[in-house]
Amino acid sequence: MDKIQNFVEAILALSLIVLLLPIIFVISLLIKFTSPGPIFHWSKRVGANNKIFMMPKFRTMKINTPQLATHLLENPQDFYSPIGMWLRKYSLDEVPQLISIMRGDMHFVGPRPALYNQEDLIALRKNAGVDKLVPGVTGWAQINGRDEISIQCKVEFDLEYLYKRSFKFDFYILLLTLLKVLRKEGISH
Repeated sequence: MDKIQNFVEAILALSLIVLLLPIIFVISLLIKFTSPGPIFHWSKRVGANNKIFMMPKFRTMKINTPQLATHLLENPQDFYSPIGMWLRKYSLDEVPQLISIMRGDMHFVGPRPALYNQEDLIALRKNAGVDKLVPGVTGWAQINGRDEISIQCKVEFDLEYLYKRSFKFDFYILLLTLLKVLRKEGISH
C-alpha cells in the first residue's frame, strides 16, 4: 500500500510542479528581488520513525532568523521578509514541499513534520505511536486549529488520524485544507 501511495503521490506532485511552474517562477523572482539570501529555506524535520530529513519551503524569513517554530519567536513580524507574511497567509511557502513528496519523505496528508528541536512534540508523538506515520503537507491537526491549538491537542488529532487513515479521509482533509487556505483560517502569525 505504501509503495503504491508513494508512487501515485510522486506522479501527482510532479504534475503539480509542472502546472505551478509559472507561479513558482514569479514567487522565486519576488523572493530574490525583495530580500538577500536564497529562495528556498531547507529545515531539518522529523519524518517517519523519527528520521531526520531536509524539507524545503519558500523562504519567508530574513537570514539569521532563529530555527524555531514561528509562534515561538518573541516578535515574529520583525523576522519576515518583505513578502514573507503574504506567502504564509496564502500557504504559498508550502509549495516546494512537493519535492519532499516526490522523494518519499512526505505525503500530501499526515502529521505536520516537527522541527528537529521540537523535543516536546517529538516525545509526545513517539509515546502515542504517531511517529510511525509519514508526515504530510497538511493533516487532521492542521485543519482543526493549526497554530491555534496546543501541542498535546495536535498529537491527539494526529492519533485520531492514525486510526481513521483512508483514501476517503485523506481526500476529506485535502478539501478542508483548501477551504481553510482560501479563508486564511488557523494562521496565528
